Amino acid sequence: MAPSKEAEVELHAIDRTPEYEEFMNKLKNYHQERGTTLEAEPKVGPVHLDLYKTYNHVVASGGYDKVSDEKLAWRRMAEQLGIHSSNVASTAFSLKEKYYKNLAAFEIKFHHGKEPPPKDILEDVSAKGGGLLTRTRENFRGIKRESGAVGDSAAASGDDGTPTRERPTPDAPPSSSVRASRGLREAPPQRVIFQPDTGPSRPTRNASGQQPSHVNTPSAATQAGPYHSTPSQPVQHTPVPLPQQPRAPPRGPSGSFNPTNSENTSAAVEAYLPRSLQHQQHQPLPMRPVETPSNNPAEFTRRRQIARSLLEPPRRTGPHPGVGFEGPNIYIRCLMALRSSIFDEQQFALYHLVKISFERHDKFKFEGFPGLSEALVEKVLEIGSLFYDVKWKISWISHLAADNLDTLDGNEGTDDILDRIDSLEQKELNELIVPAELADQMVLINEAALTLRNMSLLRENAAHLAEFLPIKDLICIVLSLPKHEWVVELKHAMLDIAEALTPYMEISSRDPLYQVLMRQVRDSDDRGVILTALRALGRISMNLEAPNKLDKVPSAVLTKISELMLLNDDELMDACLDFLYQYTAVVKNVDNLVKSLNCEHLVQHLVRLLSHNAKRYQHEVFLKPMMKPMVHDEPAAMPEDLLQDLLKLEEPERCNQWVKCFFEEDKDSFVTQIAAWQGYQNAFKAALQAIGQQLITPADFIRNSCSVYKGSKAEVLQGTGGPGEIQQKFIIHGIRCRARPVGIDGQVFLRCLWDSASGRPNEKCGHFFGTKQTMWNHVVSAHLKWPRNDKGGFDNKEELVRCQWADCTKFSKPSKIKLAEMGHHLQTHCCQIFNGIAINEKKAQDGSQPGDRIVFQYEETATAPDEQNPAAPPQAAGIPLSAVLILRNIARNVVKTSAQEDLLKFHELGGEAGGWNERLFRTMLPRLYEIMSENRALAPHIVSLIHLAESERDI
Repeated sequence: MAPSKEAEVELHAIDRTPEYEEFMNKLKNYHQERGTTLEAEPKVGPVHLDLYKTYNHVVASGGYDKVSDEKLAWRRMAEQLGIHSSNVASTAFSLKEKYYKNLAAFEIKFHHGKEPPPKDILEDVSAKGGGLLTRTRENFRGIKRESGAVGDSAAASGDDGTPTRERPTPDAPPSSSVRASRGLREAPPQRVIFQPDTGPSRPTRNASGQQPSHVNTPSAATQAGPYHSTPSQPVQHTPVPLPQQPRAPPRGPSGSFNPTNSENTSAAVEAYLPRSLQHQQHQPLPMRPVETPSNNPAEFTRRRQIARSLLEPPRRTGPHPGVGFEGPNIYIRCLMALRSSIFDEQQFALYHLVKISFERHDKFKFEGFPGLSEALVEKVLEIGSLFYDVKWKISWISHLAADNLDTLDGNEGTDDILDRIDSLEQKELNELIVPAELADQMVLINEAALTLRNMSLLRENAAHLAEFLPIKDLICIVLSLPKHEWVVELKHAMLDIAEALTPYMEISSRDPLYQVLMRQVRDSDDRGVILTALRALGRISMNLEAPNKLDKVPSAVLTKISELMLLNDDELMDACLDFLYQYTAVVKNVDNLVKSLNCEHLVQHLVRLLSHNAKRYQHEVFLKPMMKPMVHDEPAAMPEDLLQDLLKLEEPERCNQWVKCFFEEDKDSFVTQIAAWQGYQNAFKAALQAIGQQLITPADFIRNSCSVYKGSKAEVLQGTGGPGEIQQKFIIHGIRCRARPVGIDGQVFLRCLWDSASGRPNEKCGHFFGTKQTMWNHVVSAHLKWPRNDKGGFDNKEELVRCQWADCTKFSKPSKIKLAEMGHHLQTHCCQIFNGIAINEKKAQDGSQPGDRIVFQYEETATAPDEQNPAAPPQAAGIPLSAVLILRNIARNVVKTSAQEDLLKFHELGGEAGGWNERLFRTMLPRLYEIMSENRALAPHIVSLIHLAESERDI
């Protein structure tokens, strides 16, 4: 068989598991302590490196030093980690370098338990070599000094640097074409071009002494080879002596030790140089290029330009306008553009101001930008010139504002602004054609109003604008404009501004703003206008100590508010109730209310609102616990009709239906497994044997029985037997035997109440029947044993019979009566039991008996948590709370009005007794008492209301 291929390694990827995150946090903290830089996801080849996976794999392979000492081990690490690349050697060295920089010191510290070398000889240097566990500053410096040698052993693993070719030893001739393992191709030997000797054919006398023999001899040149050639010894300058020239014998006493034959001379000895001369032999001569116009024209061009510029006179250049000045920020830019009165600048400013006021309204405050509110108000005031022949302007000199119709008083406000508006003549507008200039101007006006509206939503800005009196004149001017589609959005913006500013204003009934808001409620049919105007009026001086009197409210406004409360609009209804609550807090206003409206209808509607959106629920309290029926240990007997229905089913459906028919779910009860199994055997064993079928196994029976009801399960009950004994009982928990079995279709089978043949007291017949006919036939045939005639009936003859049905006392003693009369008597018993009529009502019926209980009705309306005491019960809130507070204000203040005195005087002349409280709340008291007893949240407020309403009755 062919060997199975190894499973392919998955591509390397970072698995961001909790272990990975924990490891990276630990590694990051260690690098911070060490003072080094961690590259969390370094890139090796085409993938990002998982440091946690790489660390575990390298440590499992023996650590950095062991892997580095083994040849090609880092290539194997890259393949096993799933890092694939076309350049295997580069990928292996990159993997080693990333491990060296990020994980080597961590491995020494936490895996080997040693102190790693300092970072200047570890992370700050190259990853060549290994031996990190034994590296110190002393031995590492020695390695660095000798690293320039040819035989450097730093690349022990084969992946530390560029692969080198294997060089032949000096004693061995170089191989012809053998390629070094993993090295570059062997360079061919250099060819020396033959140069004929042009000198004298006979060497001079001192030729041998002028030059060293190892330079002039061909053997020295051959031994040096291409690897020993240096720039200081170019090939073309090497003298080539004739081959026939004999070697000159050296002079001196050493000549006796040098053989004259060159074949007996060692090449290593000939090529030997002292160490002091090796430095000079191999040091290349520095070559410096000479720059000329031909090889570097750009440099000479630059030099000519510099020389030419030195001949020209210096030029004096000053700073250009705007150089080094960034200009104002966008806020100041928009403010200055708005105040410039230049259309394009204002268009730019208002566009950005709308955006800033919407997005940064919490930071954009009028206090930080003086003049912004004045500029915005002046821009919106331009709307007046579109409808009237007037150009509104603001003056801070009061006498000038009083003399000129179109000048508004910025210091004290313009009290006669409404009279000035009424005196203006309206322009005729062409609604069909809108000029482009007019449309652009309306856009800017709406943007200015929208900016004011957005900024007024901030409390600091609202308090600032409330002290800026021209804003009140602006609201009056805009809200008094004629009805036109151009100003719909503008009017809504002014109403929103008024709603935000009135809590910080103290306004009387003579104030133009108060009168304008009242006109909006009275004359407008726009829901949004009415809603916002009511809110603005109801919140006057809310944040001030001065009360909101709301005096001189027109009767038309009160009538309209009472009508708006009839609408099915919770938001509008809530605004109307808030207004009425502020209004009825003043006695003078209540006097005006009872004279302007039909207060009986208003009070009736307010009482109805006490149950607004109420949810009714019941709470049952059991005075006597529920009586459970007597628990039967064994299931009831199998009725014959039910047996035939169950025999038609197959297992396990038959078992499941039998459990449903004879057991019911009860989480507090149980039956023993042996009792249930015996009951199943008694019901089906004989019948199944008659038709040739087998019973289900006990294990399957228990398993199927526990799956019928959700809460039933087989358990082992630990009970007590004899003294010191523990008895285990195997039960099915969660079910109990039915007192009356039910059929598959839900029909209830009733028990025959005839006395049993055993004669024991209170023991009845154990058979169950589903119909009156079957039960009657059972009694006359099984208990009375009446014989049937040939026609299947009974002969009506007199016999001595006795009725033993339950507690029947009519024929309690044997009596001689006809069978027909006795049969009719038995039919009454069967009809009674199937119709649910008990013979003796004093005796408890089978089944669960309900206990004595009482049901409480409760009503729940809107509530809110108590801000001062969060642990307290929820407090009443919403529309029901507002309604009961208004009723309480009316009941408290109506007795102090002049209308109360007039009503009492009228009663003295023969009218009904009692004042306004008697008239308003007498018919509502039953409903108030009902709400007080059912609504817990409103109960304290209803109690105080009833106390105020009935106080004059007690007097």
